[in-house]
Amino acid sequence: MRIGFGYDSHRLVPGRALVLGGVHIPNTLGPEAHSDGDALIHALIDALLGACALGDIGQLFPPEDEQYRNISSRILLGRTLEALATAGFRPRNVDSTILLESPRLGPYVEEMRSNLSADLNIPGTAISVKAKTKEGLGETGKGRAVEAYAVALVEER
Repeated sequence: MRIGFGYDSHRLVPGRALVLGGVHIPNTLGPEAHSDGDALIHALIDALLGACALGDIGQLFPPEDEQYRNISSRILLGRTLEALATAGFRPRNVDSTILLESPRLGPYVEEMRSNLSADLNIPGTAISVKAKTKEGLGETGKGRAVEAYAVALVEER
């Protein structure tokens, strides 16, 4: 068994869709990013890659590569799982936290868990998604950014 840790953050800007855990969340702001900017999945990808010592999201999917412009992070997660499988690993458990001041994410958490369960091919009971605010602290607390943290447990096949 191996454990990996991931983190991601994006500035929030007008004119972009807010997608977290593959769920489109109604909001006037979305992440400034090369891909769809799904901070939760980006943190998860880094956690999975880190657990297997396979680099990070920027190495696997370089932001200067046009093929990744506006791509769904769920597609990137699928390609990450292919890299893990090639290296002889599979995910077993995920614990994650999203930091976003607004909107409240509680109504969307179960759909995020369901998406991740399907994408990772592990039971929903092995996936935790928590939503927090920063109580007005920093850029995220002022509603100008989104952050996500993830820890992933993987095992050798």
